[in-house]
Amino acid sequence: MNNLITRAIALLERIPQSLIAFIARFAIAAVFWKSGQTKVEGLAIDLIDGTFQLGWPRLADSTIPLFTSEYHVPLLSPEIAAHMAAFAEHFFPVLILVGFATRFSAMALLGMTLTIQLFVYPDAYPTHGTWAAVLLYLMATGPGKLSIDHLIARRFSR
Repeated sequence: MNNLITRAIALLERIPQSLIAFIARFAIAAVFWKSGQTKVEGLAIDLIDGTFQLGWPRLADSTIPLFTSEYHVPLLSPEIAAHMAAFAEHFFPVLILVGFATRFSAMALLGMTLTIQLFVYPDAYPTHGTWAAVLLYLMATGPGKLSIDHLIARRFSR
Protein backbone atom coordinates (compact mmCIF):
# COMPACT_ATOMS: atom_id res chain seq x y z
CA MET A 1 0.00 0.00 0.00
CA ASN A 2 2.84 2.39 0.89
CA ASN A 3 4.50 1.69 -2.46
CA LEU A 4 1.23 2.41 -4.31
CA ILE A 5 0.84 5.76 -2.53
CA THR A 6 4.46 6.67 -3.22
CA ARG A 7 4.05 5.85 -6.92
CA ALA A 8 0.81 7.82 -7.14
CA ILE A 9 2.44 10.86 -5.53
CA ALA A 10 5.43 10.59 -7.89
CA LEU A 11 3.04 10.50 -10.84
CA LEU A 12 1.17 13.57 -9.60
CA GLU A 13 4.46 15.43 -9.10
CA ARG A 14 5.08 15.06 -12.84
CA ILE A 15 2.20 17.38 -13.73
CA PRO A 16 3.99 20.20 -15.55
CA GLN A 17 3.97 23.58 -13.81
CA SER A 18 3.37 25.20 -17.19
CA LEU A 19 0.12 23.26 -17.60
CA ILE A 20 -1.07 24.28 -14.14
CA ALA A 21 -0.09 27.90 -14.81
CA PHE A 22 -1.88 27.93 -18.18
CA ILE A 23 -5.09 26.56 -16.67
CA ALA A 24 -4.81 29.06 -13.79
CA ARG A 25 -4.26 31.92 -16.26
CA PHE A 26 -7.22 30.92 -18.41
CA ALA A 27 -9.55 30.41 -15.45
CA ILE A 28 -8.77 33.65 -13.60
CA ALA A 29 -8.77 35.67 -16.82
CA ALA A 30 -12.24 34.29 -17.64
CA VAL A 31 -13.59 35.26 -14.21
CA PHE A 32 -12.54 38.89 -14.52
CA TRP A 33 -13.24 39.21 -18.26
CA LYS A 34 -16.80 37.92 -17.86
CA SER A 35 -17.35 40.33 -14.97
CA GLY A 36 -16.00 43.19 -17.08
CA GLN A 37 -18.33 42.25 -19.93
CA THR A 38 -21.33 42.88 -17.67
CA LYS A 39 -20.18 46.48 -17.23
CA VAL A 40 -19.81 47.48 -20.90
CA GLU A 41 -21.73 47.67 -24.15
CA GLY A 42 -20.30 47.81 -27.66
CA LEU A 43 -17.69 45.10 -27.13
CA ALA A 44 -18.74 41.52 -26.50
CA ILE A 45 -16.29 38.65 -26.81
CA ASP A 46 -16.87 35.21 -25.36
CA LEU A 47 -14.86 32.52 -27.09
CA ILE A 48 -16.70 29.71 -25.32
CA ASP A 49 -20.26 30.61 -26.34
CA GLY A 50 -19.21 32.17 -29.65
CA THR A 51 -20.19 35.78 -28.94
CA PHE A 52 -18.09 38.17 -31.00
CA GLN A 53 -19.07 41.82 -31.36
CA LEU A 54 -16.29 44.29 -31.99
CA GLY A 55 -16.95 47.93 -31.24
CA TRP A 56 -15.87 50.77 -29.05
CA PRO A 57 -16.69 49.77 -25.47
CA ARG A 58 -18.68 52.14 -23.27
CA LEU A 59 -20.14 51.71 -19.83
CA ALA A 60 -23.54 50.06 -19.79
CA ASP A 61 -26.37 52.23 -18.49
CA SER A 62 -26.64 50.04 -15.39
CA THR A 63 -22.96 50.24 -14.41
CA ILE A 64 -22.71 53.59 -12.60
CA PRO A 65 -25.95 53.01 -10.64
CA LEU A 66 -24.51 49.63 -9.62
CA PHE A 67 -21.34 51.34 -8.34
CA THR A 68 -23.48 53.94 -6.58
CA SER A 69 -25.42 51.35 -4.60
CA GLU A 70 -24.02 47.82 -4.47
CA TYR A 71 -20.36 48.24 -5.50
CA HIS A 72 -19.67 51.49 -3.65
CA VAL A 73 -16.07 51.74 -2.45
CA PRO A 74 -14.62 54.46 -0.21
CA LEU A 75 -12.49 57.30 -1.61
CA LEU A 76 -13.66 56.88 -5.21
CA SER A 77 -16.69 58.32 -6.91
CA PRO A 78 -18.97 55.71 -8.51
CA GLU A 79 -18.11 57.13 -11.95
CA ILE A 80 -14.35 56.75 -11.48
CA ALA A 81 -14.67 53.34 -9.79
CA ALA A 82 -16.92 52.04 -12.60
CA HIS A 83 -14.50 53.14 -15.32
CA MET A 84 -11.49 51.78 -13.43
CA ALA A 85 -13.15 48.41 -12.81
CA ALA A 86 -14.37 48.04 -16.40
CA PHE A 87 -10.89 48.85 -17.71
CA ALA A 88 -9.07 46.58 -15.23
CA GLU A 89 -11.44 43.65 -15.86
CA HIS A 90 -10.65 43.80 -19.56
CA PHE A 91 -6.99 44.86 -19.65
CA PHE A 92 -5.39 42.62 -17.01
CA PRO A 93 -7.17 39.39 -18.01
CA VAL A 94 -5.91 39.79 -21.59
CA LEU A 95 -2.35 40.27 -20.30
CA ILE A 96 -2.67 37.25 -18.03
CA LEU A 97 -4.18 35.08 -20.75
CA VAL A 98 -1.31 35.72 -23.18
CA GLY A 99 1.21 35.62 -20.37
CA PHE A 100 2.57 39.16 -20.65
CA ALA A 101 3.49 41.06 -17.46
CA THR A 102 1.73 38.19 -15.74
CA ARG A 103 3.03 38.67 -12.23
CA PHE A 104 2.18 42.38 -12.21
CA SER A 105 -1.22 41.84 -13.82
CA ALA A 106 -1.98 39.18 -11.20
CA MET A 107 -0.92 41.66 -8.51
CA ALA A 108 -3.33 44.26 -9.91
CA LEU A 109 -6.21 41.77 -9.92
CA LEU A 110 -5.30 40.64 -6.41
CA GLY A 111 -5.64 44.28 -5.31
CA MET A 112 -9.04 44.40 -6.98
CA THR A 113 -10.02 41.12 -5.31
CA LEU A 114 -9.03 42.46 -1.89
CA THR A 115 -11.02 45.65 -2.52
CA ILE A 116 -14.09 43.64 -3.48
CA GLN A 117 -13.65 41.41 -0.43
CA LEU A 118 -13.18 44.24 2.05
CA PHE A 119 -15.66 46.82 0.77
CA VAL A 120 -18.22 45.17 -1.50
CA TYR A 121 -18.86 41.51 -0.66
CA PRO A 122 -17.22 40.64 2.69
CA ASP A 123 -19.20 37.40 2.95
CA ALA A 124 -17.82 36.07 -0.35
CA TYR A 125 -14.48 35.03 1.15
CA PRO A 126 -14.65 31.45 -0.24
CA THR A 127 -14.82 32.78 -3.80
CA HIS A 128 -12.33 35.57 -3.23
CA GLY A 129 -9.99 33.18 -1.42
CA THR A 130 -9.95 30.96 -4.50
CA TRP A 131 -9.22 33.94 -6.75
CA ALA A 132 -6.48 35.10 -4.38
CA ALA A 133 -4.88 31.64 -4.34
CA VAL A 134 -4.75 31.51 -8.15
CA LEU A 135 -3.40 35.06 -8.39
CA LEU A 136 -0.79 34.44 -5.69
CA TYR A 137 0.27 31.25 -7.50
CA LEU A 138 0.80 33.24 -10.71
CA MET A 139 2.66 35.96 -8.83
CA ALA A 140 4.95 33.41 -7.15
CA THR A 141 5.61 31.02 -10.05
CA GLY A 142 4.97 33.11 -13.15
CA PRO A 143 2.98 32.17 -16.24
CA GLY A 144 4.92 29.07 -17.30
CA LYS A 145 6.49 28.24 -20.64
CA LEU A 146 3.37 28.90 -22.74
CA SER A 147 3.66 32.67 -22.37
CA ILE A 148 5.11 35.84 -23.80
CA ASP A 149 6.93 36.40 -20.49
CA HIS A 150 8.78 33.11 -20.98
CA LEU A 151 9.79 34.05 -24.54
CA ILE A 152 11.07 37.43 -23.34
CA ALA A 153 12.99 35.85 -20.46
CA ARG A 154 14.59 33.32 -22.84
CA ARG A 155 15.60 36.03 -25.27
CA PHE A 156 17.22 38.23 -22.63
CA SER A 157 18.84 35.46 -20.62
CA ARG A 158 21.29 34.68 -23.42
